[in-house]
Amino acid sequence: MKIYSTRRRPHAPARIVMDGIGKRYPGADGFAVHGVDLDIAPGEFVCVVGASGCGKSTLLRILAGFESPSAGRITVGDEPILGPGPDRGVVFQDYGLFPWLTVAENIAYGPKQARVLRAEVREITDRCMATVGLASVRKSFPHQLSGGMQQRVAIARALANRPAVLLMDEPFGALDALTRSVLQTELKRIHHETGVTVVFITHSIDEAVYLADRVVVMAGGSAHGSSGHLRETVTIDLPVERDPTTAVFNDYKRRIDALVHERDVDAHPGAR
Repeated sequence: MKIYSTRRRPHAPARIVMDGIGKRYPGADGFAVHGVDLDIAPGEFVCVVGASGCGKSTLLRILAGFESPSAGRITVGDEPILGPGPDRGVVFQDYGLFPWLTVAENIAYGPKQARVLRAEVREITDRCMATVGLASVRKSFPHQLSGGMQQRVAIARALANRPAVLLMDEPFGALDALTRSVLQTELKRIHHETGVTVVFITHSIDEAVYLADRVVVMAGGSAHGSSGHLRETVTIDLPVERDPTTAVFNDYKRRIDALVHERDVDAHPGAR
């Protein structure tokens, strides 16, 4: 039996390229998502915002490899996505932890499945727990933790596979305002330390402006009578440390809010 190396290198932060991505579900009248073109640089932090039903989560599931596009091509690190893979870590709003495993065991699950040797599994687990502040609860089970702590475990578990891309689908949406703020700051620090490429889905424009290098605004979707599509991409020209009370921060919020709520002329020909 082959003994796997105890020094697997992390995946390098990857470029993501979407070229004409579309998704049509069986029986649907039209596309849930259509014609999405987007180029995300290695190490970039991109937030995707838009009204409910515009296809944000559909796009993320395609990126994760959980669904295949009906049209177009998508690559991560110049490789086409053929399914889920350890190069892409995924964090959901509902945590998705294994309730019968401890914090440490949840985080170690991915490396163990990859047949990493025991010493390195322990090293990876300890490092990831330290990164997200979980060392004191390593032996706890998920039901013994607050929502914020469970989400820290979910993030650490995703990082344990040393991904090139971190995909996050409204990960802080169910948390209280204070916990959400703390985890936003922690995520910025983790992104700075790891350099991982991040695609982050959110309904919160404040959150998007606080976190992102660029904010992708999507529009349309079945709930709005048209295919979900990319309306505009806004580059956030602010320092890493951001003050939400400043005028320029609020200017970005107002601009993105206007884009999110703008009527789609293509979907509504009578709009002006």
